[in-house]
Amino acid sequence: MARRNKTLHKILSGTSDANITFTDLCKLLYRLGFDERVRGSHHIFTKEGVEEILNLQPRGTKAKPYQVKQARNVILKYKMAGEEDD
Repeated sequence: MARRNKTLHKILSGTSDANITFTDLCKLLYRLGFDERVRGSHHIFTKEGVEEILNLQPRGTKAKPYQVKQARNVILKYKMAGEEDD
């Protein structure tokens, strides 16, 4: 549970976008209720009620910083930060 909150906090703070692991970002989006579809290296996240589609690709083991920013913007826009209550 602490790791989940830590990942969410790191993403929302915006201070370490280049240091978010791709796996942690995908797990967070899944826990926030997004559906994941994989086509090759593209992980496509959608959620009912969310207009944006998040198309993520790993860069090694890390998430691409601009994609972390896109995910943060969606989380903030739809006020999903409080939904992760495991």
